[in-house]
Amino acid sequence: MEQQRCPWARSELEIAYHDKEWGRPERDDGKLFEMIILEGMQAGVSWSVILNKRENMRVAFDGFDVLKLARYEQVKEAELLSNPGILRNRAKVGALAKNAAAFLKVRDEFGSFSKYLWAFVDDRPIVNYWERPEDIPASTELSTALSRDLIKRGFKFVGPVICYAYMQAVGLVNDHLVSCPQHGICRDMEG
Repeated sequence: MEQQRCPWARSELEIAYHDKEWGRPERDDGKLFEMIILEGMQAGVSWSVILNKRENMRVAFDGFDVLKLARYEQVKEAELLSNPGILRNRAKVGALAKNAAAFLKVRDEFGSFSKYLWAFVDDRPIVNYWERPEDIPASTELSTALSRDLIKRGFKFVGPVICYAYMQAVGLVNDHLVSCPQHGICRDMEG
């Protein structure tokens, strides 16, 4: 049987993201922060919109520097809302500083955000063996537990569906279809 990548990866940006990032176990706090911001920004829009605006957001959001974002004030938020290169949603832009501050508190408490996050899966990626896209859940009990804990810690835009997408993106769960070459690649990576 010929292996084919997951069917959601169609555009050049989606294919590059699918083949090089999605589902790969990520432990770098900077990357984990960027992805939690991007997943929150994605709420209500397609991932392709986020990928198309990602580089603009990287520039506008100071390279996703958590220390800089934690100091964002209303003046910076107003500047961002006038930037056509990013997703200009007042609530999501307003959540940037709150999420950065919450991220820093978690990092301080656990030594790294990575340690906190990966504890939800006992430090090992969950490998699923889905055959069809419709088999993949939108959320799970685990993403609901993560969501509740993040909200309790002050995070915004981290509902159970967003958290599950986040878990997929940073490799806590491997949801590549079994027919996708990336399934085995991600499965064999160290978490």
